[in-house]
Amino acid sequence: MSKQLQKVILFMDDNTVPFAEYAPPIKIDIDTTRLVDGEHMLKVVALSSDGKEGIQQVAFTVRNGPAISVIGLQSGDTVSDVIPITINAYGSETNESFVISASETPKPISAWVWSVVLVFIAWGTYYLISYFH
Repeated sequence: MSKQLQKVILFMDDNTVPFAEYAPPIKIDIDTTRLVDGEHMLKVVALSSDGKEGIQQVAFTVRNGPAISVIGLQSGDTVSDVIPITINAYGSETNESFVISASETPKPISAWVWSVVLVFIAWGTYYLISYFH
């Protein structure tokens, strides 16, 4: 009777074919640039020397592509007619030149800022009218 060795088998997502098989302990680097952006599942199957099996699944998110910012539309919004949206995508590419214009995602001015400005203008108008009257 031969003694079975311990081993760790690694699967990615729903693949039935393992991408790696090692004797423990192991330390590996997973190249996420070969995975599409989004949710993924690393499945680790460990086999003991007496044939017992342990399984652990680790969910993780890959985000190697450019970051995407959408202003004017959010998940779950109910919309009608024409809606203006602003979409910006930016990543960590290294370029020789840096363009300052349009390098930031434009954000709309908050309603509270407009409220403060209008209150200040109204107060100033009231002050001027009462001072010169």
